[in-house]
Amino acid sequence: MGITTVSSREFNQHASDVKKAANNGPVFITDRGRPAHVLLSMEEYLKLTGGQESLADVLAQQEPSDFDFDIPSLNIRFRPADLS
Repeated sequence: MGITTVSSREFNQHASDVKKAANNGPVFITDRGRPAHVLLSMEEYLKLTGGQESLADVLAQQEPSDFDFDIPSLNIRFRPADLS
């Protein structure tokens, strides 16, 4: 597993090459010479997260999935403001 470092400019100009590099290990993307982002393959990401999908992953899917989410009701009682 190799680690690759590219600048933001290189990432923008050669995105497909950078994505291929991510298959061999993490790719650090720098802004003004400082690490700002890390690009991982999906396989590596799932290893890091324990293979579980996050709520954001589920909501981003195009097809419906088996994900139940019940919104709890809130019992809020409003009182008129006392402006005296």
